[in-house]
Amino acid sequence: MALSLPTEDDKEDLLLSCRYGDTEDVKLFVDRFGPDPLNEVRDDSGNSVLHMACGNGHLDYLLSVVSPTLLSAQNNARSTPLHWAALNSHLPVVQRLVQFPNGPGKDLIDIKNASGRTPLGEAENVGWDEGAKWLVQVMNLDDGDKEEKQADEGVEVGPEDIEVEIQDAEGKVARMKISPQGSDPSKSS
Repeated sequence: MALSLPTEDDKEDLLLSCRYGDTEDVKLFVDRFGPDPLNEVRDDSGNSVLHMACGNGHLDYLLSVVSPTLLSAQNNARSTPLHWAALNSHLPVVQRLVQFPNGPGKDLIDIKNASGRTPLGEAENVGWDEGAKWLVQVMNLDDGDKEEKQADEGVEVGPEDIEVEIQDAEGKVARMKISPQGSDPSKSS
């Protein structure tokens, strides 16, 4: 038996159900049309079902039925569902998105929207310290070309030291060197 295709009204109802956390209606949609349309439905601003759910702290059922590629889907402002969860301070949702098996994982934290902000930048922009701290703890800390950074910044970085550079919402860059415990902080620059 072939599944029918959702109408525009069905799609609008689905987006509202995701926005308001009406899991039963989302399940009915999937029963009627299958899970595939969940990956394609967008509003006029390009927001997916995950944008709606994550922005409002509702994620229970959707992650079990959408494609993992939807986690990194960007809307018209190039924001991902993680941007929306961070903007609205939903820590359990942020954690589930980043830790989702077979998803993009920590790479989600590095995606910039049209304003040039990552989800971490959005968390900082709204003053959500708890979320920003968690994102920093799990984010990719790419060593990059250490020798070039050292020359550019005049900073001595030992083999066990980690240098972190974070850009805030206004484009200001904060640099921090984290040394292993027991090292002498007076030797850092």
